[in-house]
Amino acid sequence: MVEAKVIVIEPSDLEASALQALLHFLDIESVLIRDLAEWRASAHGNTSECVAVIARRETVTALGAELVTHLRAMRQPLPVICISAEGLPKIAETSSDVAWFHLETPVKQRRLSAVLNQAQNVRSGHPTQPGTHRFRPSGASKAMRAVHRLIEQVAPFDTNVLILGESGTGKEMVARHIHELSGRAAHPFVPVNCGAIPADLLESELFGHEKGAFTGALSTRLGRFEFAEGGTLFLDEIGDMSLQMQVKLLRVLQERSFERVGSNKTIRCNVRIIAATHRDLDAAIIAGRFREDLYYRLNVFPLQMPPLRERLDDLPVLIEHLVQRQGHSAGRAIQFDQSAMNCLARNRWPGNVRELANLLERLAILFPAQSITAADLPDRYRSSAGVWLGSEVRIDARSEPSAEAVHTHQPDAEPVQERESDAVVYEMMDAELPRGGIDLKDHMSAIEIGLIRKALEEADGTVAGAARLLRIRRTTLVEKLRKYRLSA
Repeated sequence: MVEAKVIVIEPSDLEASALQALLHFLDIESVLIRDLAEWRASAHGNTSECVAVIARRETVTALGAELVTHLRAMRQPLPVICISAEGLPKIAETSSDVAWFHLETPVKQRRLSAVLNQAQNVRSGHPTQPGTHRFRPSGASKAMRAVHRLIEQVAPFDTNVLILGESGTGKEMVARHIHELSGRAAHPFVPVNCGAIPADLLESELFGHEKGAFTGALSTRLGRFEFAEGGTLFLDEIGDMSLQMQVKLLRVLQERSFERVGSNKTIRCNVRIIAATHRDLDAAIIAGRFREDLYYRLNVFPLQMPPLRERLDDLPVLIEHLVQRQGHSAGRAIQFDQSAMNCLARNRWPGNVRELANLLERLAILFPAQSITAADLPDRYRSSAGVWLGSEVRIDARSEPSAEAVHTHQPDAEPVQERESDAVVYEMMDAELPRGGIDLKDHMSAIEIGLIRKALEEADGTVAGAARLLRIRRTTLVEKLRKYRLSA
């Protein structure tokens, strides 16, 4: 559903009135502009809240290059929806940097809604044409290769998909990529955050309502199921949906039909459902908060998104991808030196990829077009080494660490038998501050040197073996040996 406004360029009062009435019926705000001169002179020159420009083919042809030049002058050109019975005008062929959409006459409500949703996707940085795959999740780690393989297997089918994973792991991006690879790519992808919409409004949001169905229903409104017709409906945070709505959703999944609120007319729907949640649905079923029958309807093809701490090999690729996506390539692109990358690799990333994206945004503002060092990182990332020494790492030459143990702190797991070196670390962490104070940097370096020497001793002087004991990469240990002038 389009939530922002559109700009209508139409010199004819009759044509403008008809189009604006249709937009009003869809509950979409529109701004009428007679010509480009009026657009430039008006307050509507600020298009940050606009979705698209709508104009008839005759108007687009008359404005021609002048319209394209005006659009290119914007920070992000608005998509153009051209209304005609003959297809797009020739100017569209020579201006591929502007997104063009064709709307056949007579204009039909459902098609207009679908095209506006596609235009909104473009404004949000989504692909203009199906098949560009701009939503492919980044990463070539073992965990992400498994995710890509599952996506490619399920995308061609209309099977319901349930994406599981912690917040910030990129569940919506996976859903969009599945849609892009499917036969529904030319139709809308409509996301709904079930946790962000009040329970008493979610039914109207999903199924729509008739005029007068309840107080405040001043006009008939389409629901997300109708907007997604032929395409994909993404139900994010499905675990937060009320039990009452779960029953109604289950019926739609079973019958492929629904009624708007306040209507007894059955509407058939052709929509693929992709759901996602960060909650443990098995536990929610046991607690009576989620219906087991709905769970089995949604969980036809489960897809687990790995947290970032389990795919740290993807950090360089993710950083490059996020920097490009955030638009920092024009004079603001940042880079990370090895010291900063080491700090990032030691962080647990509770916010996952979303946390990484927010960090990059902050650093790009503070240090545009610079190389980021460990000293430039916020305190929580620079201090991760202390947390790592104190609670994340235990040196034990008799046990090989699992991939999960390397990156994940498990307080409830059976503890590894502590060695003398562990006791030294914990004793140092609990030591009292000397009366005259202490040089914390030198003190932490001394702890690190001591642990490195102990690890090398336990590993018979092999750098790779010591790195495994310290839960760091071999290249990181080599750098530390060079820094402290130690020898293996």
